[in-house]
Order: sequence, then structure tokens, then C-alpha cells
Amino acid sequence: MADYTTIAAQPRNEFGKGFARRLRVAGQVPGVIYGVDVEAPIHFSINRLELHAVLRAHGVNAIIELDIEGEKHLTMIKHVDQNVLTLNADHVDLLAIKRGEKVEVEVPVVLTGETAPGTTLVQDADVVLVEADVLSIPEEITFSVEGLDVDSKVLAGDLAMPANTSLVADTDTVIASVNHEEVAEEAEETEGEDSEEAPAAEGEE
Repeated sequence: MADYTTIAAQPRNEFGKGFARRLRVAGQVPGVIYGVDVEAPIHFSINRLELHAVLRAHGVNAIIELDIEGEKHLTMIKHVDQNVLTLNADHVDLLAIKRGEKVEVEVPVVLTGETAPGTTLVQDADVVLVEADVLSIPEEITFSVEGLDVDSKVLAGDLAMPANTSLVADTDTVIASVNHEEVAEEAEETEGEDSEEAPAAEGEE
């Protein structure tokens, strides 16, 4: 992800739930910039649609250059609070960064291909911790499981790191494993039996 988006934002000097609610009604998302080199947190509001567009295009590790009344801040998204009903962003935390700086981030792992017939793939980890240049954070890391047979495992150390990216997670971290199909089916049946027994136990009380 070598590119980034510049978005105009407004300084925010009022706080509290009431003010934040009014911002959201007006289509704005309250946020804050913090970081080692930031003397005091910088509070701002940003257009919700523009923020959502960046998240859709670049994911949770998106880089945003905020233009607050002509003063530009290069930042990385650290956390987004989402409304559980609307899924709209309610608040965003941004980390101030510098060009050439390296950061540790969790990157999604995407498995492609089909394992051997009669097997099922279990993904144990959806993300992997890496260190990358702030302007070259990969949006995802892919790994082909094509043809993998029973008892095969995909470890973090098996993942090919993109340019300017190095693995931070333990190389033995299990990303995925391949099992017999019947093993997976038995596990599902056991879970179903447990859920069916639960109401009966409550009735006995």
C-alpha cells in the first residue's frame, strides 16, 4: 500500500457525548491523533463517507494524510469504533507516523486454492504480526493451500513476506491446518448435541 489519501478535517474543541452525537448526525466522525512525537492529542472531525471510502479501499491499516486547516498530518488508522447497529464509524484513533518509519501491524492472511479431496481446511489465525515500512504496509498476505493433504500445517514461517516487510510473529505460529472431513463433521455434531442438551439441563433445575 504505497499510496495514501489526503482528507480535509476540522479541528475539534468541544467534547462529550452530546457534541459527538451532533457531529455524527451531521455526517462527521470525531477522532484523535496521538503518537510519540505529538505533544498533545489532536482532536478533529472527519467526513464519514470519506473515511468509509478509505477503509473500503485500504483496510484497517490505511494511511491517511489529514489536512487540518492547512496543517498536514501523516497518520495510520489504529482503531475504529463502529456502531453495532448501523456499522458506521463512531470514532477513529489515528497514529502519527513519519515517512521511512517502520511499524508493527497485523495483516490479514488470505488462503487460496483447494486442499486434497476428503479433507477440510481450518484457519487458526486470520492475521499475522509483521513489521513494515509505513507507506508499504501490505493489505493482505496470501498463501496457496492447493493440494495440501491431511495433517499438513501452514505456519507463519511458511508465509512469503512482501517487499519491505518482515515477520514478527513466531515462525511456528499455526496459521491453518488440514484435517479429515469426518473429523470436522464429528466436531460439528458434538457441538450440536451439546446445544441440544443445554435446555434439558435448565428444565431439570
